Amino acid sequence: MGTDTQLHDAAINYGSVVAVRGSVVDIQFRKKLPPIHTLLRADDGKIMIEVLEQPDATHVRGIALTPTQGLQRGMAVEDTGGPLTAPVGPSILSRMFNVFGDTIDKAPPLTDVQWRSVHQAPPRLERRSTHSEIFETGIKVIDVLMPLERGGKAGLFGGAGVGKTVLLTEMIHNMLGHHDGVSIFCGIGERSREGEELYREMKAAKVLDNMVMVFAQMNEPPGARFHVGQVALTMAEYFRDDENRDVLLLIDNIFRFIQAGSEVSGLLGRMPSRLGYQPTMSTELAALEERIANTESGAITSIQAVYVPADDFTDPAAVHTFSHLSASIVLSRQRASEGLYPAIDPLQSNSNMATVAIIGERHYNLAREVRRTLAQYAELKDIIAMLGLEQLTPEDRQLVARARRLERFFTQPFFTTEAFTGLTGKLVSLNDALTGCENILADEFESLPESAFYMIGTIDEAEQKATKSAREKGDVLKDDAA
Repeated sequence: MGTDTQLHDAAINYGSVVAVRGSVVDIQFRKKLPPIHTLLRADDGKIMIEVLEQPDATHVRGIALTPTQGLQRGMAVEDTGGPLTAPVGPSILSRMFNVFGDTIDKAPPLTDVQWRSVHQAPPRLERRSTHSEIFETGIKVIDVLMPLERGGKAGLFGGAGVGKTVLLTEMIHNMLGHHDGVSIFCGIGERSREGEELYREMKAAKVLDNMVMVFAQMNEPPGARFHVGQVALTMAEYFRDDENRDVLLLIDNIFRFIQAGSEVSGLLGRMPSRLGYQPTMSTELAALEERIANTESGAITSIQAVYVPADDFTDPAAVHTFSHLSASIVLSRQRASEGLYPAIDPLQSNSNMATVAIIGERHYNLAREVRRTLAQYAELKDIIAMLGLEQLTPEDRQLVARARRLERFFTQPFFTTEAFTGLTGKLVSLNDALTGCENILADEFESLPESAFYMIGTIDEAEQKATKSAREKGDVLKDDAA
């Protein structure tokens, strides 16, 4: 028995810790140098390190994917002989994982799974599908003005507290209820509380059966936050390529991935580029984004929340992320302050799908007319603020009324905020949303007050809301008279 153990130990490649600088660890291997991306294990598997550099013939430099407390010089490090892997298979559905593929939902351990390397190449060009198709979300303003692409990448841009996570959660709810696909939620560097709340909400909504959650939270080392996106993508690729299913990949927040890469780069001592970001930012982001693709076997459609530092859209992180997206949904702090939720800025947001060839003539012309009306209203706002609405020409006053009705029609009660607003969530089909815009632009509802269009689903609800409001007002007046 002792001989077997000695032979096993002789077969394992051991090294020893030379230096520890935060999450960066230098290790000496005298026998064989592990390749780049190899996972190393120290302190009985409590500390995991990934090889990132080979400075010379006997040393490797790695980044710890776990906290490095307890790591010291001279400590033995074991070469696992392979890269970081993720579990794949039908049994990962309805489960919650960390970056190592360990379950963190207190449910029984996984059985019947394969383990695949998280470092995969993007699908080759000849495997990619060239067919463009619209992906309906059930959210009026998105489907009408910035339609999403099946197998495309959409970004939710906004500063802190404007509703990125709420919008992502609503999309999960709508997709899982109405699309026969799999959803994978990837939390990168966000609050632990949000992850736990999302898990409970999805369980209560009974949509967890077709969903996988992967988290590397705010308090975890940069190495873990940097790799969790690749773990989620490996799982998504399994459902697309092996099971031929469509996958919705939600990432909250892609800026934290860039931030983790920046931390790793700084710890490795690389010279930063503009505004302190890592010099390899565009390569690292492209390596992740290019794996999200539409192939002949299925599609990975990705919706990514993008935190914009100080609401500055010229920040390199925002600029590099923009270049990968087929649709950009920009959330506006001003609209949030006006109570217009979802707080999407219709003039700053755009989509590559909004062409006649893809969405058809009726949708294209309507979207252009809506944008034109809202843009003209934005220009008139300064005049209204200085001189008042009465100084406008009758045509301009009518345009303002149309624009204000459209703005309110584009608000929508969400299923995920029912507990806070007391309003029942609404899912609106693209056809109903377009019909509503047509009616407003044709002044068919000009007799109704603006408030009738606020927080409704289809346009028919505006009349019902106005009638109900008038009845309630009449009852109040009667009571006052009495």
